[in-house]
Amino acid sequence: MALKHFRLPDVGEGLTEAEILGWSVAVGESVTVNQILVEIETAKAAVELPSPFAGVVRQLLVEPGSTVDVGTPIITIETADAEGGAVEPGPGQGEPAAKREPVLVGYGVAESATTRRARRTPGGPGAGVAPAPALAPVAPVAPEPAPAPEPVAATATVTTSATHVLAKPLVRKLAKDLGVDLTTIVPARPDGVITREEVERAAAAPAAPAVSATAPAPAALAEDRRVPIKGVRKATAAAMVASAFTAPHVTEFLTLDVTRTVKLVERLRAQPEFTGLKVSPLLITARALVRAVAKHPEINASWDDAAQEIVLRGSVNLGIAAATPRGLVVPNIKGAERLGLRELAGALAGLTATAREGKTPLADLTGGTVTITNVGVFGVDTGTPILNPGEAAILAFGAIKQQPWVHKGKVKPRWVTTLALSFDHRLVDGELGSRFLREVGRGLEDPAAVLL
Repeated sequence: MALKHFRLPDVGEGLTEAEILGWSVAVGESVTVNQILVEIETAKAAVELPSPFAGVVRQLLVEPGSTVDVGTPIITIETADAEGGAVEPGPGQGEPAAKREPVLVGYGVAESATTRRARRTPGGPGAGVAPAPALAPVAPVAPEPAPAPEPVAATATVTTSATHVLAKPLVRKLAKDLGVDLTTIVPARPDGVITREEVERAAAAPAAPAVSATAPAPAALAEDRRVPIKGVRKATAAAMVASAFTAPHVTEFLTLDVTRTVKLVERLRAQPEFTGLKVSPLLITARALVRAVAKHPEINASWDDAAQEIVLRGSVNLGIAAATPRGLVVPNIKGAERLGLRELAGALAGLTATAREGKTPLADLTGGTVTITNVGVFGVDTGTPILNPGEAAILAFGAIKQQPWVHKGKVKPRWVTTLALSFDHRLVDGELGSRFLREVGRGLEDPAAVLL
């Protein structure tokens, strides 16, 4: 028998650290090769890591919520190796913890090794602000030999502990947002995994009211909370600051009658070829934008400051800003100009569903050329969007509302929306931006004639 450490792999694009979102296994559990062990979150996306070993889990070396460097041992698995008794060196056992090496097939490794930086926890040496009591840091778990698991009878009920509660990362996030302690939930599933429905029921359960013989006690003031800036939110913040202070932004607005678009959406939903697909005004807007790019290809460009060149992109990689539990992400549809309306509808549905599940692959988060942000789904009329870094334009699609509108010489209730186009004034001047926005508007005013 041998104990082997599984180290956090380099999942690509030079990322040097990741947050442990949640374990899919527990101490004492048998695992097979390629069985999912853990879900991690990098600055780009959430990734599930499979096991390179078959054996029995002996130690979980990192608590969920912790951020660790690439190359750090995160789990110990006892395997049935012939040499027996061999223990792979861990941190402090003769080998640097942050050495980057290929631990999983298919994951790239940067040439240089990273140096693990010292982490400062709130209240530790050099900390200037005391942490809020509700967010006291979890002390690191020192590796200890785990006891052999006790046999479990076939009829035994699976229970969870405070350390190893079994739940998907999105369920953990939901519980945190709703203030539900997962350790208080008894899972109904035989594998002991807590479900979203169980968290929602726990949150909806009425609290025991306080009994007062006189007047009700005054409500206690809520304490401040501190939320670490990390993962997708940290990367998004850095990118938006860089974009806002690098590209000179200009925003133009266009309010228009989209009654024909609303009617077209209703007709398309009734057609058999669109059965099972989500047909919405966003689909028509995406098609109108792609068509407008074909007429004004200069909008589909990027600014290469290092080479002092303007790069005219040969394909439209259409980004769709998506709000997810981990923050804003902008996956893109590669080659959107080659897709018909039905294919575009399928691509949009798959892209947004994958993003909300936190499963967007890294390839879909890079290479975008122009973006749509649909603020209308939140009931917002419009806004001044910030460019996705490396792109020349972003279109904000506002809420569609019935308003009085002059139509054929008479004031009538019509479906109206406002578009806002932000563009990089180094690449797009006022004339090009105006013509492009007007062309998108034409596609929404008369979609059947312009797009189909």
